[in-house]
Parts: sequence; C-alpha cells; structure tokens
Amino acid sequence: MDWQPLALTFKLALVTTAILFVISIPIASWLSSTKSKLRPVLETLVSMPLVLPPTVLGFYMLVAFSPENAFGGWLNEWLGIKLIFSFGGLVLASVIYSLPFMVQPIQAGLSSLPPTLKEASYTMGKSKMKTLLKILLPNIRPSLLTGIVLSFAHTVGEFGVVLMIGGNMPGRTKVASIAIYDEVEALNYTAANNYSLILFFITFIILLLVYLINGGYFKRFAQ
Repeated sequence: MDWQPLALTFKLALVTTAILFVISIPIASWLSSTKSKLRPVLETLVSMPLVLPPTVLGFYMLVAFSPENAFGGWLNEWLGIKLIFSFGGLVLASVIYSLPFMVQPIQAGLSSLPPTLKEASYTMGKSKMKTLLKILLPNIRPSLLTGIVLSFAHTVGEFGVVLMIGGNMPGRTKVASIAIYDEVEALNYTAANNYSLILFFITFIILLLVYLINGGYFKRFAQ
C-alpha cells in the first residue's frame, strides 16, 4: 500500500488545524462579545461550509485562483503564488471549509463564561489581549480541545473541496480520501479497505480521547 496519501493527509490536517486555531480565536472572541449588527452576517459566512456542498466552494475557489482569472493571474505573476493544484491551495481550501468546526466550539465556550470574569480582569488592569489569553482561554480548555479535534478530523475526511482545488497529483495533492476513490474506481477494494480502516480507527481514537478528557474520565480514574 502507498503510504504517501496518508502522510499527506495528516500533514494537511496538522497545518490546517494550526492555522485555524490562530485565526479562529479572534473571530470567536469578537462573535461572543460584540453587539454589532454585522454579527449575524459574519456568523452566516462562518457557518456556510456546514451546509454548502463542498464542490460549490471548491469550484469558486478553482475559478478565483486560476491563472486565467484576474485575481489568480495577479497572485501568480506578482507574488509567485500558485494555489491551483498545489499543497498551498489544499491548505487554503481546508481552512475555509473547516472554519466553523474551530470557531463555533470556541465561541460557545467564551459565551458560556460569566461576564464578571472579564470585568474582574479589566478591573485589575489587564488588557483585552491578556484577559483573552491568560484568563478566558484557560477556562475553556474543553472547547479548545473540541475545536482542534473536530477541525483535524474534518480535514482528514475532506474529499470534494480538495479534489476540486488540488486535483489528483501523487505526492502533492493526492490525499487519502482521493486515494480511496481511485482504488474503488480501479475495483481494488482491498487497498480501498486498508485506507478506510486506517482513517476510521485513527479518527475514532481521536474522538474517543476527546470525550474521555472532556468528560473527566481520566481524572476520576486517577482518583
């Protein structure tokens, strides 16, 4: 069995999750505290990948970043960035497609905190940034863990978006989900089963650990 698609899949998932963690915290913080009229609009945009067919998102990204398009041509000519059929394109597509899986758990966690916690921090002279990083985020560790794991697992299972934006290039854009599709198309069910079992057990173990940690099972076992 070719292990390259699996290695590329988990590399993509790790990079995507790291980027999502960094950009989702300020987004979730703003959504959980703002009273702006633009909040429903941003929440809708963040949540759209949950209901939008991945091929729709992939198609528009393919059009936008194609060298034939004005924006894609500008990126390629002036910045030397080519996103179509590249690992960078996979990362960008995965970040957009998995965004709600990171933002929503963090937003829910921050919204559940009592307002007095933030107010007490401000009273002690801490800035908004220090309050967020040192007071609020440590109090929503289960939400952070949930967002990280859901984003990672969702990226591992992506198919439509990565196929549209990355194609099927071995060693560059051929992830495990596409490898499974190829093996099924070739009627090689043994190889497809091997890929599927590996992804199944890894995602099962990751999700199980999240439920055990968030449920406090390890703490109770230690006692």
